[in-house]
Amino acid sequence: MWSMSELQRQAGLGRAGIWTFAFEGHPAGRVREAAAEIEELGYGAIWYGEAFGRDTFGQAWLLLSATRRLVVASGIANIAYREPLATANAERTLGEAFPGRYVLGLGGHRVDDTVMEVDGYPVPARGKAVPTMRGYLDAMDAAPAHGPVPDPAPRRVLAALGPKMLGLAGERTWGAHPYFVPVEHTARARDILGPEAFLGVEQAVVLDRDRARAREVAVEHVAGYARVPHQAASLRRLGFGEQDTAGTPSSRLVDAIVAYGDVDVLHARVAEHLAAGADHVCVQVLTADPGELPLRQWRELAPALTA
Repeated sequence: MWSMSELQRQAGLGRAGIWTFAFEGHPAGRVREAAAEIEELGYGAIWYGEAFGRDTFGQAWLLLSATRRLVVASGIANIAYREPLATANAERTLGEAFPGRYVLGLGGHRVDDTVMEVDGYPVPARGKAVPTMRGYLDAMDAAPAHGPVPDPAPRRVLAALGPKMLGLAGERTWGAHPYFVPVEHTARARDILGPEAFLGVEQAVVLDRDRARAREVAVEHVAGYARVPHQAASLRRLGFGEQDTAGTPSSRLVDAIVAYGDVDVLHARVAEHLAAGADHVCVQVLTADPGELPLRQWRELAPALTA
């Protein structure tokens, strides 16, 4: 039996959802079809990233309009891409049109003192991570509303890894959405957030009974993220050193970040996160082709993850 606080934190997402970047590379009709099937399979939520393809709020509208009940969550909307007023207006629009079904995840990889270029297009930094996010939330809260105000208000979460950002997430939002983390981080995050805040954790998986082949996909995924400064800092806090992240990532790191093998192995990892304090685990299926919609794997995993 779940306590009332657990039910309130979970708030319609269920124990397991889908996380994917793949929607960005597919036409709208294909995305609608995939979203409808994910809902039919019984998953509680769809989480999607924002890179340099479809705008996060356009993507949310596409997914929400193709489904009837599941929650759609940005994981995350990048604060470097838009001003707080624009984000607040879009959040209100989606919240009013789809009551209770949209979760706004906020984050931003480049919020230090660097400028990131994407195909030659500069994306400027906004400042130090925690003060920048606090100021962004302040500005969103102060944004005037000249249209319908949603009731209930859309829920917000932060892409939080370190203790200060987790503290801000617990203080100012519904909770946290950590990405690229082992089960150990989930336990630490719950301690920092306290018992009432929502904790929705991303977990990368490779569904392949050929473990050697699955491991190749897992290693490539981990190698790409382990070099990103904020992820590297998070790994250091968890005790992973340069010997784990330089060049080919260590077996210890790969096995901590990615679950690979058959359905039972992947289900066990999700259960570990839940036991460590997560309210919801969003499963990112990795394949050899990152742009592929992994419908076969979503179908195969659904009975175990949605039971």
